[in-house]
Amino acid sequence: MNKDFLNTIMNGDCREELKKLPDNYVSACLTDPPYNYEFIGHKWDDGEIQRRMERVKDSNTLVKNIPYGSGLAGGIRNKSWYKKNRENIVDYENWCADWAAELFRVCKPGATVLVFNSTRTVAHVQVALEKVGFYARDIIVYRRTSGIPKGINMQKKLEQKGYQDSEKFKGWHSCLRSEWEAICVLQKPLKNNYTETLLEFGTGLFYTEMDNGGFQSNILENIKRDKSQDYNVHCTVKPLELMRRLVEIFVPRIKGSIVIDPFAGSGTTLVAAKEYGIDYIGIEIEPSYIEIIERRLSEVSD
Repeated sequence: MNKDFLNTIMNGDCREELKKLPDNYVSACLTDPPYNYEFIGHKWDDGEIQRRMERVKDSNTLVKNIPYGSGLAGGIRNKSWYKKNRENIVDYENWCADWAAELFRVCKPGATVLVFNSTRTVAHVQVALEKVGFYARDIIVYRRTSGIPKGINMQKKLEQKGYQDSEKFKGWHSCLRSEWEAICVLQKPLKNNYTETLLEFGTGLFYTEMDNGGFQSNILENIKRDKSQDYNVHCTVKPLELMRRLVEIFVPRIKGSIVIDPFAGSGTTLVAAKEYGIDYIGIEIEPSYIEIIERRLSEVSD
């Protein structure tokens, strides 16, 4: 086994960095790529994120920790709007397929891949990864502790416009309260069957026994949020408890197991892997985040 990559963070675009890894090398992938909020055509680095966050800092926007940027959020729903919406989706899907193709190559047969995404676009991520050879297994529901309605309150909208009888539209909104996040579960095809794949590659299975003796479901809830670390300025940090649960369920805890995160962010996947004594590889395009990852990893006892 090539050990040069183990327990390291590679700095760069994962589409290029993944090419440096050997074939059939990693046992699992847990990753949280940028969602499709007008992502295409922008350099997704810390400068871009901060620019978007500045746009909502003093606004009435309820969610201020997520980078603003979707030009598709408003506007007149005419033919041009829907055309732009569709083009954006296709571009995002193609971008996902670009990095997924290299990820497929470096995964062992039976390796499980988990990709976070929004409820609106997780289907496009699944399709992109299926195009390059992965097999769709499930969608995990990560139920957050709260959710905020982000659409139009039609009663208030009509009141602002001076319409009479606006109260008739009390309770009518343009969306539901968003309370869960999707985690797409895919797998590189097995070698003939689960038993043969397990014995040769140590992959293919999910750990389903819960602490209370129950059988693990595909809904994860009651996950506590972490206390924010002053030095961790990443805007979308996943709870460490959540990543621990995902590592426990989907990453083989055996000798030679490797988990990869091509969009390492602030390194929560890698921290969880290190806590379990599992070798990891992180890839992150933003250099300033690597300092955060290394600091967090240094706080985990070997």
